[in-house]
Amino acid sequence: MWYKLGMSIKKELLLLKRDFGGLIILFVMPVILVVTVTLIQNSSYQAISDRKLPIILVDNDGGSIADTIKKQINASGTFEWIDQIDGQAITEETAKKAVNKGTYQMALVLPAQLSADLKVKIDQNVEKILEEFSMATANVDIDRIVTDKEIHLYFDPATQNSFKEGIKNAIDRMIAQTENQLIYAAFQQSLGEGTAPLVGSVKDFIQFKEMSPLLEQQPIKPNSVQHNVPAWSLFAIFFIMVPLSINMVKEKTLGTQVRLLCNPTPTYVLLAGKTITYLLICLLQFYLIVLVGRFVFPQLGLPQFEVQGYFILLSIMTLFAGLAAIGLGIILGTLAKTQEQSSPFGATFVVILAAVGGVWIPVFAMPELMQYVSKLSPMNWALSGYYDIVLRNGSLLDIAPEIALLFLFFVFMVIIAILYDKRKRAV
Repeated sequence: MWYKLGMSIKKELLLLKRDFGGLIILFVMPVILVVTVTLIQNSSYQAISDRKLPIILVDNDGGSIADTIKKQINASGTFEWIDQIDGQAITEETAKKAVNKGTYQMALVLPAQLSADLKVKIDQNVEKILEEFSMATANVDIDRIVTDKEIHLYFDPATQNSFKEGIKNAIDRMIAQTENQLIYAAFQQSLGEGTAPLVGSVKDFIQFKEMSPLLEQQPIKPNSVQHNVPAWSLFAIFFIMVPLSINMVKEKTLGTQVRLLCNPTPTYVLLAGKTITYLLICLLQFYLIVLVGRFVFPQLGLPQFEVQGYFILLSIMTLFAGLAAIGLGIILGTLAKTQEQSSPFGATFVVILAAVGGVWIPVFAMPELMQYVSKLSPMNWALSGYYDIVLRNGSLLDIAPEIALLFLFFVFMVIIAILYDKRKRAV
C-alpha cells in the first residue's frame, strides 16, 4: 500500500510540474496580494457599519453617572449596552473572558462609587472657587481625599486600532459631557442662575485605562499584518482547489482515471496521494507568506509578523485549513465534467468564501445577516483559529473547535465525492 501511495504522490507531483506556470501563480499571487493589501490597509481607517454594536457594561456604580452613560450609549445610535449574558449578571472577569474569546468587541467597566465620589470632587472644587470670592457655604468637607476613578475598557484582541481609538473618543466625549453637566449643576445650586469661571477643573478625575482581556496580560497590539498574513495565506490555500479540480478533470477526459481504476488500487489511496501532495503545497504557501511578513514587511515600513511561540500551532492550523480546501477541490473535480466548468467556478467560489469569511471585511462590521452566513465559510473557521493563536494567545485546546470543523468538512466533502463517483460509474 505504501508503494502505491508513493506512486500516487509522484503522479500528482508530475502533474503539477507540467503546469509550472500555474504552480508559480499559486505562490506569487498570494505574496503580491498580502504585500499590496497590507500596505493599503496599514494606515487606513476601517469604518464600521451603521448598525448598533453591543457593548458589555459592568455597572459597579449604580448611580446617576451610570444611568447617564447608559442613556448616552443608547442615544449615540452606534452602540447598545448589555449587562447580562444568558440571563446571568456580568462581572468584570466574565466580561474579560467574553471579549477575549471574540464574542463581544468591547466591554466598559464602571468603578464602584463613581457617582458619589465624582459629586464630592465637584463639590470640593466648587467650594474652593467660592472661597476665593468669600462665598463659601461650609457645607462641603474640602479636606476629604477622594481617589481618582478608572473606567476600564476591554477590546477584542482582533479589533483594529483605528476602531478602538474611535470607540474610546466617543465614550470619552460622553463622560466629558456628563462631568460638565454636573459641574454647571453644582454652580447653579450654589449661585442660582449665576455663572463663575471653572477654576480647578475635575476633567482628569475620571481616567480611561485600556485593559488587556488576555489572562496572562500579554500586551498584544493588533495591526494590519496580523490580519493580512493569515487571511491571504488562507486565500492562497483555498485557491489550490482550482488546480486540483482541473487535474482531476484532466484524468477523466484523458482516460487516466479509467486506467487507474483498472489497477488493484483502492480509491482512498488515490485520494490520499492527492491530499498529501496538496497539503505540502499549502504548507509551502503559508511558510512563504510568513517569511515575507517576517523579513520583507519591515523593509517596507510595516510591522513584522511574529511567529515566536506560535509556529507549531500555526502549522497545525494550516494543515487543517488545507484539508478543507482539498475537500472542496476533490468534490469540484468530481462534479465538473470539463475544465471550463471547474476553473472559473473554483476561482469565483474562493473569492466568495474569502468575502464572506472575513478576509476582506471584519465579520463584526458586516450586516447581521452576513454575520450568520460567515459562520458557514470554512475560511472563517480557519481565520478564527489563526486569530485565537496570534492575537488571543490561544492553545491547541482553544483552536480545537475550528480544527474539528475543518476536518469534518474535509471528510464530508470526500464522502460526497466518493458516493457521487460510485453512483455515476454504476449507471
